[in-house]
Amino acid sequence: MNDIFADFSGGLESPATYVQTITPSDEADLPRASRALNVAVDGSIRITTVSGTTGTIYVAAGITFPVRVTRVWATGTTATGISVLS
Repeated sequence: MNDIFADFSGGLESPATYVQTITPSDEADLPRASRALNVAVDGSIRITTVSGTTGTIYVAAGITFPVRVTRVWATGTTATGISVLS
């Protein structure tokens, strides 16, 4: 497959090039910071952002929620099927 954009630098306005389904954890950070989150079943997600703030957000199923996070906490998270896009 020919990727005509392979020589372009990606910025935050660029589409994600990495996706990983994750299991929330109170002990481990994500393998890489996100650009956005997506969930299969809507609910609350407790997160720590790249700036170090921790809070709880609500994410609807199937909607890509643009937020840069380093951790998705198990405690306080009710959404399931969480994918990290970066």
